[in-house]
Amino acid sequence: MKIAIIGTGNLGSSVAKGLIKNNNFTSLYLSDKNTAHVDAYKNLENVTVTSDNLLAVKASEMVIFALQPKHINGVMESVASLITNNHVVISVAAGVDIARIEGLIGADKNIIRVMPNTAISIGKSMTCISANQKAQDKVALAQEIFNQLGVTMVIPEELVQAATVICASGIAFWMRLVRATTQGAIQLGFEAEQAHELAIQTCYGAASLLIESGRHPEQEIDRVTTPSGCTIEGLNAMEHQGLSSALIQGIVASFEKINQIKKS
Repeated sequence: MKIAIIGTGNLGSSVAKGLIKNNNFTSLYLSDKNTAHVDAYKNLENVTVTSDNLLAVKASEMVIFALQPKHINGVMESVASLITNNHVVISVAAGVDIARIEGLIGADKNIIRVMPNTAISIGKSMTCISANQKAQDKVALAQEIFNQLGVTMVIPEELVQAATVICASGIAFWMRLVRATTQGAIQLGFEAEQAHELAIQTCYGAASLLIESGRHPEQEIDRVTTPSGCTIEGLNAMEHQGLSSALIQGIVASFEKINQIKKS
């Protein structure tokens, strides 16, 4: 597959890193007015780093637009004449719906809306996929690409905004929880590096348990808590301070914000 990525900031460069790690292309064009994030790849075989979006689109079969929402209109309009019915157009821009993209390049184009997270750079993304009617038979192709960069889920487009909060913003939410655990470990006497390792490995183990066992989180919690024990004491203290409520409120606040972005 001949792939182009238009926009090589944090997310675009993460996608590029994942594709390069898996050698998942016949050619890869990385295009941006500022290519600093991907300059390290310019000498790799079959990888072209450029600031020429037109060149990147002409040389590709799949075009991934990894742009901020405010830049989508201008960039897509500038290359619209080069996008054919054979192209697969993928957008990872938060809050930019398929109807808006169809208005820019035409409803007769294969348009897929994809929401990965930055863990795509290490092949661990949770990526949600939705497509317009024209691109329904291209969804499997998008999954084939992004399944090599993590796990994919095909969802209705009306859930993409929510998926953006849970999966993309969610990376930051989980990082903050890991940081708080690290701070707690330091307060209990561990050195910073030890505390960090304890926190991230425990977080990794918790997620792995749920993935491999298929059990509900409460089932795993029940396996740790004992009557009158320290775990239930800690959990109850956290809940009295509003841990679950604060996390849910944060998720809802992010969702409300992304809906504002969509309207702008």
